[in-house]
Amino acid sequence: MHSPLPVLALLSNALIWGLAWWPFRQMLAAGLHPLWATALMYALILAGLTALRPGVWSQVRAAGPALLLLAASSGVNNVAFNWAIGIGDVVRVILLFYLMPAWAVLLAWRILGERPTRVALARLALAFAGVLLVLWPERGGAERLGAALGLADALALLGGFMFALTNVLLRRFQGIPGQARMATMFGGCMAMAFAAALAGQALGAVPALPPFDLAWAGVAVGLAALLMLGNWALQYGASRLAAGTTAVVMLSEVVFASGSSMLAGSSAPTARTLAGGALVVGAALLAALRR
Repeated sequence: MHSPLPVLALLSNALIWGLAWWPFRQMLAAGLHPLWATALMYALILAGLTALRPGVWSQVRAAGPALLLLAASSGVNNVAFNWAIGIGDVVRVILLFYLMPAWAVLLAWRILGERPTRVALARLALAFAGVLLVLWPERGGAERLGAALGLADALALLGGFMFALTNVLLRRFQGIPGQARMATMFGGCMAMAFAAALAGQALGAVPALPPFDLAWAGVAVGLAALLMLGNWALQYGASRLAAGTTAVVMLSEVVFASGSSMLAGSSAPTARTLAGGALVVGAALLAALRR
């Protein structure tokens, strides 16, 4: 009999990310913007990784500048997603973020030379149709579509695109040790979050880093520990299951995030949003089952 531990590990990772919107909002309510929270948490995670695996940085240096693109893509992905779930409608953000399998088809075509099949293009059309339903304004037509796109929506779309790029780059750099790639991604998340927070502060869009307060510091430390645990769970589960199985299990993040936000009264999705979400998740599920 197969052990259930790999699936349980993936479910744990999906649960952590599916519920991450709540601590981000708690920190925001305590005065810590999601960008500052992301930067500080990944600084803690990097410190922990360095303490546990001090030789990892020699692996990063040996890999050379090729990892810079991975650092940038994973950093922007994390910054965009964390900012979006901190300020936007959780259900809407998660559904737009999960357009990533569609982006992956286009990016793999361009970067890896994997020409999409007709079935892949059909899934692409299904996913983009779902996004149009999610974004379509309640009143008005296509001419008001741009006006209906809020900051959280744009961040969710950007985050999904950069997550797909990160996955494609991980496949391209699969010859580089996993610990080096992980440290690079964590470093990119920290650097991009600090850069975005400082730029946002200069533009007046992000408040300054507040004075130390246990109200947000305790949440940040707890979430940082959970994110590191989730990363290890993801590596454990994904390394022991088929790629298609992993992708199907990870879709449970949509259920965890949407269900928890609706139960908490933080989201009230319309029928059109749910219908669009069904198309987006359906396209992702078809891609996973095909693998």
